Amino acid sequence: TYTLMGHEFMGIVEEVGSAITNLKKGDRVVVPFPISCGKCFFCTHEASPACDSSNYKNYGPAGNVADQKGGALFGYTDLYGGYSGGQAQYVRVPYADISPRIVPEHLSDEKALFLTDIFPTGWSAIDWAQLKGGEVVAIFGSGPVGLMAQKAAWINGASRVIAIDPLDYRLAKAKAVNNVDILNPHHVDVVEAIREMTGGRGADVCVDAVGFEPERSLFDRLKATINFEKGSIKVLELCFEAVRRMGTVSIVGVYGSPYDNFPMYRIFDKGITIKQGQAPVLNYIDKLIELVNENKVVLDDIITHTLPLEDAAHGYKIFDEKEEDCVKVVLKP
Repeated sequence: TYTLMGHEFMGIVEEVGSAITNLKKGDRVVVPFPISCGKCFFCTHEASPACDSSNYKNYGPAGNVADQKGGALFGYTDLYGGYSGGQAQYVRVPYADISPRIVPEHLSDEKALFLTDIFPTGWSAIDWAQLKGGEVVAIFGSGPVGLMAQKAAWINGASRVIAIDPLDYRLAKAKAVNNVDILNPHHVDVVEAIREMTGGRGADVCVDAVGFEPERSLFDRLKATINFEKGSIKVLELCFEAVRRMGTVSIVGVYGSPYDNFPMYRIFDKGITIKQGQAPVLNYIDKLIELVNENKVVLDDIITHTLPLEDAAHGYKIFDEKEEDCVKVVLKP
């Protein structure tokens, strides 16, 4: 078996099923990455990533490592439904009357594309923290999702946005497109630097936009092997350290296994609020389309490479191996 990758895509409708009345051939649409039936308990309670109908293979309430998962996602393994993703000439979209949104005619593909995943995901991280205005937001990871969370933080009233990343070219991109403060953990003690910026308190909100695959030392890798862990929670631990007491940590980086020595003591002592998971794209997408349509946010300024679909493997390589200052690749069929 094989999986067609890609849960961030848009395209032109070529054919519609008999039950679809809100789309027609020729419509240009963006397609949110969670697959939602629109009718189940979760879909009708603003929790579409938990749809109990779309992932008919492995859905379950337990959230186990290897079997029971939530709703289906495009291009994201058999555990999440086994649906082919969008890095192809054609893609089948189930429940197509629920999620796809028609793109305003005057918007280019590049301006609209990231409404499918990374902008709603970055937006979720900030929305979960319920900013009142004036907060300091520290965002760990300046990859595509981190960059979008930075944009969302400004729009939602942050007074200061701090980007943390071990790669200088990513920090340069963050500074250039989002006008954020930048910290490189190779050059400074990030936690102490954030406290110095906030009167010793720590950031009001910390966002983990990295997940279980951070830059790691040999010791980190050996520890994970001994504990049967997938990757590391070192970035999450930094978030718990850098956030102020009674602050919020939003987790949009992916984690895939149990972790030894989880710092529950710090979370409890500091009274930290934690929110995490797949982004409920359908809760936000209509509002976010309007923000783009009204030029209140620019999304395509993070693109560093545009490649034909047949060069997808090269795109994966340069992103994975941190070559050519690659931040975000767009593939065109």
